[in-house]
Amino acid sequence: MPRIGNLATQKALQLITAPAGLNSSIGAISREESLLLPVIGTKQVFAQNVAAEMAERDLETSYPAVHLYCEKLTNTLKETFRTFSGQAQMAIEVRVSNDRLQGLEQRLQLYVDAVAQVLDKSRGDWGGGMFYTGGYEAVFGGVKRGGKNYIQTAKITFDLQVSV
Repeated sequence: MPRIGNLATQKALQLITAPAGLNSSIGAISREESLLLPVIGTKQVFAQNVAAEMAERDLETSYPAVHLYCEKLTNTLKETFRTFSGQAQMAIEVRVSNDRLQGLEQRLQLYVDAVAQVLDKSRGDWGGGMFYTGGYEAVFGGVKRGGKNYIQTAKITFDLQVSV
């Protein structure tokens, strides 16, 4: 069953890092809002569930950063003769840091909007027995010490239907 979580994470990673993925949405939002919103490089995207404090110590972290991972697998056996037939609950964490509080939350919300746009455009078959029907939940965390001085995180969760 863990293989399914890894496959789902890789599918989400491909979606986020694709040319029409997250950076394309960030560019569109930057133009709409007349703001310079930095794009997210490949070294700022991690397929790993790691706390911000640990990431800063052990990874070469620069901000903004995105962490993708499978949070939960549920095998409901909807399809009787399948090995796995259920849901993979996925999480995308967006982390933004700044030396001042001013504008931190606004930038985080814009990055979350960009992730939401990518998900909205990606409804349907993801291949490999994975299907995204749409819908997500975004939870915004409070500002903490870390990063360049202050760090704030938002977590977007969504479900993938899996049948393998």
